[in-house]
Amino acid sequence: MKITFSNKPISTAPAGYVRVRVTEDDKGTKRIIREVHSEKDKKNSYVDIFEIGAGKFSDLNLRKFIILCRAVVQAAKQYRAKKIIIELDQIFETGKQLQLSTEELLSKAVQNFEMANFEFTAFKTKPKEGWSLVEEILVYGKSSKEIEAAALRGQIIGQEVNACRELSNTPGGDMTPRKLAQSARKAMTDKSGKLLTSVSVKILGEIELKKLGMGALLGVGNGSSEETTFTIIEYKGGKKNDKPIVLAGKGITFDSGGLNLKPSNHIYEMHMDMSGAASVIHAVVLAAKLRVKKNVIGLIPAAENMPGNNATRPGDVLKSLSGKTIEVLNTDAEGRLILADALTYAKKFSPSVVLDVATLTGAALSALGLYASALLTRDDMLAAQLEKLGESSGDYLWRLPLWDEYEPLVKGDFADVTNSSNAPGGKYGGTIEGGMFLWQFAKDLECPWAHLDIAPRMTSAPGEELAKGAAGAPVRLLLAFIESWNT
Repeated sequence: MKITFSNKPISTAPAGYVRVRVTEDDKGTKRIIREVHSEKDKKNSYVDIFEIGAGKFSDLNLRKFIILCRAVVQAAKQYRAKKIIIELDQIFETGKQLQLSTEELLSKAVQNFEMANFEFTAFKTKPKEGWSLVEEILVYGKSSKEIEAAALRGQIIGQEVNACRELSNTPGGDMTPRKLAQSARKAMTDKSGKLLTSVSVKILGEIELKKLGMGALLGVGNGSSEETTFTIIEYKGGKKNDKPIVLAGKGITFDSGGLNLKPSNHIYEMHMDMSGAASVIHAVVLAAKLRVKKNVIGLIPAAENMPGNNATRPGDVLKSLSGKTIEVLNTDAEGRLILADALTYAKKFSPSVVLDVATLTGAALSALGLYASALLTRDDMLAAQLEKLGESSGDYLWRLPLWDEYEPLVKGDFADVTNSSNAPGGKYGGTIEGGMFLWQFAKDLECPWAHLDIAPRMTSAPGEELAKGAAGAPVRLLLAFIESWNT
């Protein structure tokens, strides 16, 4: 989507562009009206104006502003308006009570214009009339270099969120662990095919993983004919001795449940069980593209969880990279297994902080519905920072407890830990149980750690004004965290 700025009077706007006007009509009100433009110029005597109701501007908060920005583009797409005009003053007037700078406000707006303009069409036949996407937004009003730079930043962020969605939406047959690793490398390159400045990518295959002793990761991929991989992405944007921020993303490219096979109504969309990996990949891309002055490492453990002849069985014991043994009681609790090895591997970088991101549990949807990811950590300061950034970025979080009382849920009878609880009360609090399992490995990190269970945000939710499919969470949050974390 092209975004163009003009300091000329809006009366000089070219024909063929639909003007957008935000009103204080009831939220959701949409209508096209035609107004007299010029009595002198009979050829262009009328202009089409698309009116969007936002409700009272004084009642608008950041959440409502985000949805409003998306609604503008969604409405344009609905009416097949390829080119639209937006006035800067309208954006600033609508969001003036949000206590954001004009640059921040415009950046937020453009991010969400881009997100609303996304459709996953990779496997569709292009219609004769083309896709119903907005091709250009012409922004009228008194601009500046700073304002245009803010718009460009917002556009880059929105585009990388959409790239994350594209990756997550790709069917499992077209996105194996090896292809996911290759996609990570490709995402880290510029238009000429060269790696972005200060970026390196290393892909480990099964031979290397066996030498390392990543038994938990390899155990998950045993039932698949597709090779398990582990990708290390390094962006060195900070000082040489600055401890890095480490992000680990769950990369299950298809989750059948393994021998604990998922029922039909739960197996659909399990090609998106690598959404945590996709978000980490594109958060690191953003850090590199925006030249954030931090050192960031992305870890992508990737496997396909299938019920093949060599699949890990319920009751099998896996030896993790940490040396801890894991009794597998449920092969569908596989994401925590691959992240266990990733968390242990993270220790070699002496990180300042570690976040893992995963579509880990269906229980998170039961707890939170579709509008917030679950946050679990033992660090109150880290939790407070993440919650605040979640609210400002649009990737909302809600904290769940990780108390000592829950630790017996993951103690194994025949191994050090178990990946699924058979303790009294174990059928409840599945999201906490998953977080507590990961804590058994994260406690060795010697730095703050947090777990984000993004299962509720894997796909877009009703009322979000986004296309069906992957939502791209929490790329915006991860970028905000990278930029604000004090190493």
